[in-house]
Amino acid sequence: MNTVLVNMFLSYLIGSIPTSIILSKFFAGIDIREHGSGNAGGTNVFRVLGWKFGLVVMVVDILKGTAATLYISQFQFFGLPNIEIFQIKILCGVSAILGHVWTIFAKFRGGKGVATGIGMMIALSPIDITMAILVFILIIKITKYVSLGSMIGISIVPISIFIRKNLLNHSIEGFNFLIWTTIAMSLFIIFTHRSNIKRLMNGNENKISFRKK
Repeated sequence: MNTVLVNMFLSYLIGSIPTSIILSKFFAGIDIREHGSGNAGGTNVFRVLGWKFGLVVMVVDILKGTAATLYISQFQFFGLPNIEIFQIKILCGVSAILGHVWTIFAKFRGGKGVATGIGMMIALSPIDITMAILVFILIIKITKYVSLGSMIGISIVPISIFIRKNLLNHSIEGFNFLIWTTIAMSLFIIFTHRSNIKRLMNGNENKISFRKK
């Protein structure tokens, strides 16, 4: 059996842990997917259960991506694989994202992959994800749309990587594999936000509020 495939499967399982669903059922006795926007992500938990629960969900979902990328990728069940470790890290991170979006523990209805994607990029390229988070915060500050901030923010990652490599001459490990992976990840996360895009176009997307109700 291929070690990389086992690592990817374990990463998928880690990503599949339905943080928001577990938390909402344990502390509030509800299925978060039946409330608010119907999404099993931190933003919906923030809206429905408050910022404390939302923050816990976001942190755990970020850690899922980081753990899969940094640690699950290091496991060697069947000897050394014939592939670079940096590429294994990326594959494990992507597997965790897929697990978060299509969780095997909740009938394949999970979140939208943003927090777990952030966790993956924290492990792979903290500079670029920092730039993305700053843009994310700026967009939310201006528009109050978390979905818009998420889509634009995650799209900044491959742009930042490209600029650092080609304009600033920074050394970036596994540049070619990383740039194409982050482009694909950005497109995928935009795809998971397709219902948000429709609501944004129709002018009825939910805005985030930080005021106490």
